[in-house]
Amino acid sequence: MKAVFLDSQTFSSHISFSTIKKQVTTLTCYSTTLSEHIIERCAEAELIITNKVVLTEDILVQLPTLKLICISATGYNNVDINAADKLNIAVTNVAGYAGNSVAQYVLAQMLEYYQQISHYNSITEQGHWQQTETFCYHGNAITELAGKTLGIVGYGNLGQSVAKLAQAFGMKILISERINADNIRQGRVSFEELISKADIVSLHCPQTINTENLINAKTLSKMKATTMLINTARGALINSIDLLTALKEKQLAYAVLDVLEQEPPPADHPLLIARQEKGLDNLKITAHIAWASSEAQQRLINLLSENIAAFKRGENLNRL
Repeated sequence: MKAVFLDSQTFSSHISFSTIKKQVTTLTCYSTTLSEHIIERCAEAELIITNKVVLTEDILVQLPTLKLICISATGYNNVDINAADKLNIAVTNVAGYAGNSVAQYVLAQMLEYYQQISHYNSITEQGHWQQTETFCYHGNAITELAGKTLGIVGYGNLGQSVAKLAQAFGMKILISERINADNIRQGRVSFEELISKADIVSLHCPQTINTENLINAKTLSKMKATTMLINTARGALINSIDLLTALKEKQLAYAVLDVLEQEPPPADHPLLIARQEKGLDNLKITAHIAWASSEAQQRLINLLSENIAAFKRGENLNRL
């Protein structure tokens, strides 16, 4: 199979593609690909690998040799699945590779906030500890995670991995039922109950019609003023303007965002502007890296190669 990877730059340079290369005749990698270059680059491809490059019906109908699309991610909204099915093009995705990485990120952010590590490091760098008359210097309050209530919205592999680590710290876990669900399953609570009781709300649900703008002025108003909000799922789950207002008015204690509605975000994104220019100190934004431990990236590539191998054997592994 002739394979083309349209956006290999979504992986770190030290990640090996050797398992993929073993499954194909040739593998041509492009760091990024604009939509107007897809047809030219994939004219003879039997396999396309894409992370975020969009493959529409108009594009797919112009690729007669294409047999398989491997999405190097869990989300698949960048590929027209129905068009691919009509054209007899198989489509696969990958899942279950980033649980450890995302859980580690979420717990690291909680520990940073409640333990105030950067604050106390800064105190020492500024010489305050050296000048005190006692053996320690008390700055911002340090709070234990034990006994805190963590509300998890989206309880798949990622949410479960976060819960496992949180339980090791002695935290209480609330699991949200699906939004607008008619019945509450055993072991879960309604989303409304979760956001009103949780000390930390961690988002791990997919972006759907029901979850877009899930966190908005109304839901933020129901959270405790001491709540910490963490989003490692999709940026569109949160209304950025409503969040900014809540943070400015101290209606919400702290927010950590690893995702935004547009990625990469525009330089004038209101949350970035507020963080950079106006000193909004209760907001932290990272560059969609919660999933991206070296181990998780390599697991993803290896899972993707297994999808290719299964396709060659006539099997439907991770087929969408």
